[in-house]
Amino acid sequence: MSSELLDALTVLEKEKGISRDVLIEAIEAALVSAYRRNFNQAQNVRIDLNLANGSMRVFARKEVVEEVFDPRLEISLEDAQRLNPNYAVEDVVELEVTPKDFGRIAAQTAKQVVTQRVREAERGIIYSEFIDREEDIMTGIVQRLDAKFIYVSLGKIEAILPVNEQMPNESYKPHDRIKVFITKVEKTTKGPQIFVSRTHPGLLKRLFEIEVPEIYDGTVEIKSVAREAGDRSKISVHSENAEVDPVGSCVGPKGTRVQAVVNELKGEKIDIVKWSDDPVIFVANALSPSKVLDVIVNEEEKATTVIVPDYQLSLAIGKRGQNARLAAKLTGWKIDIKSETDAREAGIYPREDGGLLNGYEEEEDFFEEDQD
Repeated sequence: MSSELLDALTVLEKEKGISRDVLIEAIEAALVSAYRRNFNQAQNVRIDLNLANGSMRVFARKEVVEEVFDPRLEISLEDAQRLNPNYAVEDVVELEVTPKDFGRIAAQTAKQVVTQRVREAERGIIYSEFIDREEDIMTGIVQRLDAKFIYVSLGKIEAILPVNEQMPNESYKPHDRIKVFITKVEKTTKGPQIFVSRTHPGLLKRLFEIEVPEIYDGTVEIKSVAREAGDRSKISVHSENAEVDPVGSCVGPKGTRVQAVVNELKGEKIDIVKWSDDPVIFVANALSPSKVLDVIVNEEEKATTVIVPDYQLSLAIGKRGQNARLAAKLTGWKIDIKSETDAREAGIYPREDGGLLNGYEEEEDFFEEDQD
């Protein structure tokens, strides 16, 4: 081994961030492989590297036994004690077996193995870095596109954005900067593979964490997210601090905070509602921007019947049922919406106990009055 190779180890350690010990281990493994392959030896060998002068020696390791069955792996007790009287059965004797031209052969055959080990070590470092970023948000640069994927550079590695994770209202071009949500990091034979999304509800949540300091520091908590990417989303928020308005914190002064998220998602409409552990209040809030007269709860089936004014029925249901569908996803409750007239005819409204309006004040928790 030349001193130039040792210098190269130092450079690799600095530039690639790979431990010198990992590189030395890779070289030793390469030299063992080279020795066995080029000299047709099946011995158990060890490579001794002298990092000071770049020299190397090969030692065969043999177990001391009473009776030798395989001379490549074993040595008799008698022969071992000729070398050192202190040897006993089951000790290991090391005998130097360095071939004369081993240096030249080793240099040729070790290069490929060392390169492979260096590549594996780099992949391991990248995997370790990105496995901790699962369910996190990163900014990437679009590199190239094909029929199935968009390839997004995240610095050290290219991530894959599948077609079904792309927003329908977006078009992507090379060199575009986009924020993506890391959904999965896999270790494959070709190295780490990272899958990202622009449609995942987690992207919306992370964007609000970036824009809203009260969410980042835990004062305001995002309880649930329901999203139909590129079109409309709903989030429910809550704060244990009675002096903090969770909805107002997310909307921001003159709507600047939520507008920043809307801009990042290319105009996706966002309803921000106050979370409640009372399903009556939560479901009523979730149907924003529709006004709600009453919510009848069926705890056993986790279902609700919601009564709205006749003129609000289409708003409560939304285009193609979107508002009701998102509210059901947000709350985790089934929602059946009835107009006031139908509810009166069915005899379920008004209730004798006053229903929703009994002890409940309508809340101004909504970002937009009418998004349909």
